[in-house]
Amino acid sequence: MDQLFLDLQAALAGRYSLERELGRGGMGVVFLAREVSLDRLVAIKVLPPARAREAKLRERFLREARTAAKLSHPNIIPIFSVEEVGPFVFFAMAYVDGETLTDRVRQRGPLPHAEAARVLRDVAWALGHAHERHVIHRDVKPDNVLLERASGRALVADFGIAGVVKEAGAIDGGEVIGTPEFMSPEQAVGERVDPRSDLYSLGLVGYFTLTGRLAYTGDKATEVLAKQITEPPPEFDSGSGVPRRLVATLSACLAKDREERPPSAAVVADGLSLVIESRRELPVALRVFVKRSGRLGGTGGLVYLLMVPIAMVVAASLAPRGLQATVAWVTLGAGVVLGPFGMLVARARRFLASGFDPQDLPAAFRIELEQGRDERVFEYGRTAGLYERVMRLLSAGSIASVATAIWVAFTAHYPYDVGTALAVAAYSGVAALTTSFLWLTRLNRRIDLDTRIWRWVWRGPVGKALFALARPFVNQKTLPSVGTHRATELALSLAAGQLFEALPRATRAALKDLPDVVDRLESDASRMRQRLDLFNDALGPEAQGPGTGEDDLRQARELVRTRLKDAVAALETIRLNLLKLHAGTGSVESVTTDLGLAREVAAEVDRLLEARNELDAH
Repeated sequence: MDQLFLDLQAALAGRYSLERELGRGGMGVVFLAREVSLDRLVAIKVLPPARAREAKLRERFLREARTAAKLSHPNIIPIFSVEEVGPFVFFAMAYVDGETLTDRVRQRGPLPHAEAARVLRDVAWALGHAHERHVIHRDVKPDNVLLERASGRALVADFGIAGVVKEAGAIDGGEVIGTPEFMSPEQAVGERVDPRSDLYSLGLVGYFTLTGRLAYTGDKATEVLAKQITEPPPEFDSGSGVPRRLVATLSACLAKDREERPPSAAVVADGLSLVIESRRELPVALRVFVKRSGRLGGTGGLVYLLMVPIAMVVAASLAPRGLQATVAWVTLGAGVVLGPFGMLVARARRFLASGFDPQDLPAAFRIELEQGRDERVFEYGRTAGLYERVMRLLSAGSIASVATAIWVAFTAHYPYDVGTALAVAAYSGVAALTTSFLWLTRLNRRIDLDTRIWRWVWRGPVGKALFALARPFVNQKTLPSVGTHRATELALSLAAGQLFEALPRATRAALKDLPDVVDRLESDASRMRQRLDLFNDALGPEAQGPGTGEDDLRQARELVRTRLKDAVAALETIRLNLLKLHAGTGSVESVTTDLGLAREVAAEVDRLLEARNELDAH
């Protein structure tokens, strides 16, 4: 176990519970953690103590973190707090469940053009927000762009070398700030930067996103910087299919002379928006649902339809004599209604598990209809052609003939008239089915009737019922937005249990009481959290100030908060000591001592709960 992890956890015990390392960079190490008081996942970026001892680096780290913390935008990862604890300097920011743009491109290749334009627009929006507040990022690169797994949204991370414009210089103590492969020419020569420097970096990020290649490479950083200054901007391959408007927008950003670049990030975002509007693309989960899984059809649907009559025959043959017809009809009804309904419920469950919501569907169906509209108009025209009009008339005539023949059959006075009418109805029915099928097939090609019908199904009462039935069967742990969530005390308890089981047998024997103490603390913390939720419901999480009959409740809530924090801190201490045992830096004696303290904490919690129960009883 990394010593930095152990030391930092010891310093933050009771406030943050570290889970694992997320990554390292030149200016710090990032850990995934849980904030105890709010029970939420956060990412903690800490300046290594060896570097934090350097007053200049420590000051820059804190200054830049506090500058970034002032930014509030949907495409910027928010910073919750910037703190100093002992030798550690760190800030806590929102944890984004996803991957960096670098990882996405390296693992799966360049992004589709529409998706790339959307990601770059998100970054441009974020930069525009920062620039308006006189903050320049100065290190825009794919590593600092995170793609949220649930929504596909791009968030800009690590304004770690950002600076207020009026104070920013490209060189600090002789050190060029930035990443050579994504650095603007003016940064490379040490000139003062401005928002257009970030736009140059954005252009290089766009080139990497669309091609999977770096625009400028070299064996040494100095070689890359020299190319940034002297070599012309890279050109996109003519056969790559990248839209000309997208190429033009990125090429403008890559002008060597900053005066020739777009005047602002907002202008770049507007250009990218035009690309997106002309080539919109849905996220995969939505696209698959509106195209295929939200409908009945395909090979599976065909096999199912073939199985229904077979099931009718089998069920009727097994039914008692006299009930065979009834069983056959019931089987048919169940097959035609309940079977497809069950399939759609299963598909609704899968859609919910992908992290999307039924409210996302109207726009998704609209985009699906609009995407193919031009092609359909070109191939089949805006109005019905001769073939479609003929089939429509024949279909209407056949349906009218069926209705007339049935009416005659029920009103005929002679038996031969009934037989004739039924024969006409049968032949007309076949004609009606055939012509209607041909008419609807051509109509579907012209206006995408299939998508319109399923849009109506999923937006109406049937769709609401399907999602209502599917929601209880969605495993909440699979949802991207909450998939990593567990109560902090439960996560610590599970981690401590795993660490304990991995100890040598003799050590486990010496600490035989540990599992019981951990279980007791986890149970107590869970009950305290439930009690805290009740207080919050009654008072509001941030209720302040005097109020008739509320002072006692506030005091009780604060006591519950304190005991919850104590219980979680005790669990964290046990887990930390177990980690030290595994790392060879801890001892059984220290764990035993902490177990005694943990029992005292549990006893305090139990006394509080018992006193509360007595009050409730009276």
